[in-house]
Amino acid sequence: MRAVQIQEYGGPEILKVVEAGVPEPAPGQVTIDAAYAGVNFADLKARSEGYQVKSLPFRPGLEVSGRIRAVGEGVTGLRVGQEVAAFTGSGAYAEVVAADAAATFPLPAGIDLRTAASLPTVLPTAHALLHEIGRLRAGETVLVQGAAGGVGTVAGQLARAAGAGAVYGVASSAAKAKYALEHGYDEVFTADTFPEEVRRATGGRGVDLVLDPVGGDTLRQGLDALAVFGRLVSYGNASGAEPWQVGRPELYPQGRSVAGFSILTLAQVAPEALRSLAERAFRTVSDGTVALPVTAEFALDEAPEAHRLMEGRASTGKLLLRIGGR
Repeated sequence: MRAVQIQEYGGPEILKVVEAGVPEPAPGQVTIDAAYAGVNFADLKARSEGYQVKSLPFRPGLEVSGRIRAVGEGVTGLRVGQEVAAFTGSGAYAEVVAADAAATFPLPAGIDLRTAASLPTVLPTAHALLHEIGRLRAGETVLVQGAAGGVGTVAGQLARAAGAGAVYGVASSAAKAKYALEHGYDEVFTADTFPEEVRRATGGRGVDLVLDPVGGDTLRQGLDALAVFGRLVSYGNASGAEPWQVGRPELYPQGRSVAGFSILTLAQVAPEALRSLAERAFRTVSDGTVALPVTAEFALDEAPEAHRLMEGRASTGKLLLRIGGR
């Protein structure tokens, strides 16, 4: 079979298609004939700096859709030929992918394989940020960094469906702001001026919930944009800044709080919690609450181009690799 592999860390050009043996499912696993694989920012960080990479060579790819090829010992509720989506953690850039059965999800009615590949990472992440961790209540205001990205596209729609009083976003260009405004956002601010714009839009009050994948100074500014009793959820460090610290001086005076989330870590330490979260999140697509547009699609050997597009911060929505989808 063909698979994309890296032998060293570096730019998109190090993503190489290689011939590899077809995996067999271990106990508690299935193998999947891949139709599509999602492209995520974590894949770029794995390729460039070894994020969540245990050893080289390494195959990137957090999520895949396709049909079950084989079922390992002890697996129930899944069968050969069944259409599924799976959160893999790594290895999804391949024609055949092994996945834990606990993180493999039969497709709900009405969801095709192309759409399904966009769901296992982005959708549960956005749902957890808003509901399980952010605990959004009807009438509250939300600010989402990266509003035009995959998580941002879903978060805007989920917040609107949950009855948010206002949904604000931050984007890096006018084109991205326009895209976000079409997907649930009331106003979208530029990265340089968002703290002032938040205060203007809220009459000086601030927002109840901030979702931040950027870290560094952006996170600190987001903390300052919170209202009294506001919550900030950090779910990444795209800025590459030094790890941040927050404590009594920032939190105590106005009762603010900070939480964090990583779907990769959740999958490792609490797979059943991930499964429950994903099932709740997937229902929002099958019932029409959320749509996650696929804005660009690449062949497997075009993985470097997909990474260049995402790395250039010009992409919106969701990017996919087409493996066996046609």
